[in-house]
Amino acid sequence: MAPVSPTVARWELVLRLRELREQRGFDSATFAKRVGFTPANWSHVEKGRRVLTATTIGPVLELLEVDGEEREELLALLAVSKERGWWAKSSALIGAELQRYYGMEYGAEAIRSYDSLVVPGLLQTEEYARALISADVMIRPVQVEQLVGVRLRRQQRVYGEDRVELTVVMGEAALHQQIGGPKVLRGQLEHLARLVEEFDTVSVRIIPFTATAGGILGGSSFHLLDFAPEGLPTFGWVESAVFGGAVEDSDLVRDLSFAYVRALDQSLGRSDSLDMIRNYAKGE
Repeated sequence: MAPVSPTVARWELVLRLRELREQRGFDSATFAKRVGFTPANWSHVEKGRRVLTATTIGPVLELLEVDGEEREELLALLAVSKERGWWAKSSALIGAELQRYYGMEYGAEAIRSYDSLVVPGLLQTEEYARALISADVMIRPVQVEQLVGVRLRRQQRVYGEDRVELTVVMGEAALHQQIGGPKVLRGQLEHLARLVEEFDTVSVRIIPFTATAGGILGGSSFHLLDFAPEGLPTFGWVESAVFGGAVEDSDLVRDLSFAYVRALDQSLGRSDSLDMIRNYAKGE
């Protein structure tokens, strides 16, 4: 079971409030005025950029005619959303969007990741992560160790008691690219093999060089997060060399899900992928 995340609680709260508003037949602007918000401020609420308070949520629930158990659930979500996750304590180091992603990641029940060129952050060794982060010209040297610490902190979802179901699809090129040099890469591959062997919640699937073009999605990297609460949609996140951000459009999240399935279909099975990782680690 995933741990409780303030970020996920806030997301669930605003999604449920928006759904209730639409069910009651209110457009966003009219509803905002009825509950004492400007249309712009209410839009920020529904997008999770502004947090309701115990005072401001009252008129909202009244107008939506929410009572009983549902009201208690929404108030409980509000209370949790006020808490500070570990990622919020790094706000001087990472921006609001990354904080949101780390909060979503922390509360996810399952994660599906695709990366054609590098090992995803949740599975990186400290040395591999340091080599990647220090190579980014936009990151100041003084920030490198702090960012490595943040990346390692995220990995508690992989090793801790509340383990996320993690399925990673990677291109074979990621096993060959000598990030940090041969020694660092070998340590990373040995680490990958150990994770797959020791944790049944971790699956790494490799798309071999011999796969058809349909399984390789260029140099893209994306993640699909699924959650335990009923009704919460899949959360999408896409990364490139110069951009990383949430995918808000449900149609685009669906397209990413289709792309992930195509990549998974082109990948080797769990056992064959593990054999390939071991062979690369041995230099074969």
